[in-house]
Amino acid sequence: MHAWKRRLAKYSRWLHIYASMTSFVIVFFFAVTGWTLNHAERFSGRERTTKAAGALDTRWTNTGAGDVARLDVVEALRRAHHVSGAVTDFRIDEDQVSVTFKGPGYSADAFIDRRTGKYELTESRLGVVAIANDLHKGRDTGAVWKTVIDVSAGLLTFISLTASS
Repeated sequence: MHAWKRRLAKYSRWLHIYASMTSFVIVFFFAVTGWTLNHAERFSGRERTTKAAGALDTRWTNTGAGDVARLDVVEALRRAHHVSGAVTDFRIDEDQVSVTFKGPGYSADAFIDRRTGKYELTESRLGVVAIANDLHKGRDTGAVWKTVIDVSAGLLTFISLTASS
């Protein structure tokens, strides 16, 4: 056998072994979370809900004709209450602003009085199983996790196609 064929075979085996080990972790994660999703009634944890209240600078909420300092409002809520997740909804009504944050196993809703700047915030955390289930589905996970899912699918496809080699 030529030296380049031996080298190619060596690196192909190395690539297949390490890609297979990585794929095993991926398959294991999706298998377990598939099971927890299929039997959600057995694995539903206790939802932890917390409520908070406060007030924002009225210059951010009461600027007139529908304008609200969105970034200032969101960042103030994040600083004051360690709110996480992505902003998925930001509604401006005549009297009220509502902001919704979502992440895997997490949601937070703030309702703000535009005139006074006073708000109420409700946060819900659903636990580790809910986080894993949302990661499995790619729900409220953002672009980075969607890329992880795509790379995982590509890796599993590669392993499946090279398994018989």
